[in-house]
Amino acid sequence: MKQKLLVLVLMAAVTVGFMAPMKKIRLFNGKDLTGWKIYGTEKWYVDNGELICESGPDKGYGYLATDKYYKNFDLSVEFKQEANGNSGVFIRSTVEGTKVNGWQVEVAPPNHDTGGIYESYGRGWLIQIPDEKENILKPGEWNKLRIRAEGDRVQTWLNGQQMVDYKDEKIGKGEGGIALQIHDGGGIKVRWKNLVLKPL
Repeated sequence: MKQKLLVLVLMAAVTVGFMAPMKKIRLFNGKDLTGWKIYGTEKWYVDNGELICESGPDKGYGYLATDKYYKNFDLSVEFKQEANGNSGVFIRSTVEGTKVNGWQVEVAPPNHDTGGIYESYGRGWLIQIPDEKENILKPGEWNKLRIRAEGDRVQTWLNGQQMVDYKDEKIGKGEGGIALQIHDGGGIKVRWKNLVLKPL
């Protein structure tokens, strides 16, 4: 009887363990770039607890990518654009030099599809944002971007409003990390904070 009870208790503990939600991961510690790697010569630094990306003198592409790969996750980030330039959050992506392979959730000036999905060095735009959603972005203010990637489905939200719900077999097969982008051309400055990822 005692053995049966012990087995049941152990089975219950294992079941609860499997059902327990994964802990959230703070990708940025607010102090330094631990857990990230810089690609390119553009500027990445920490200021007042915020992560800053800024165009450098080369005015080229730049990336800041996580050391670890993340496949299925729910990611929230906050960003504020201080200069009128193009940036983004890459998912399931790899970087070599300043060439990235993967999928970008766009972060851009008004009327340029923030929250849409772009495939770099591949098919280009997979899904753009309709005109009626272009007023959700708050230029010059803090915005909250949420990205949920599970299997072949990617969903994005901007300031609590859904922007994209998209399924794609190629994305489903993707492997890689999270990366922030500085587009080429110069004139870009974006502040980031509260980069929190929940594994699924």
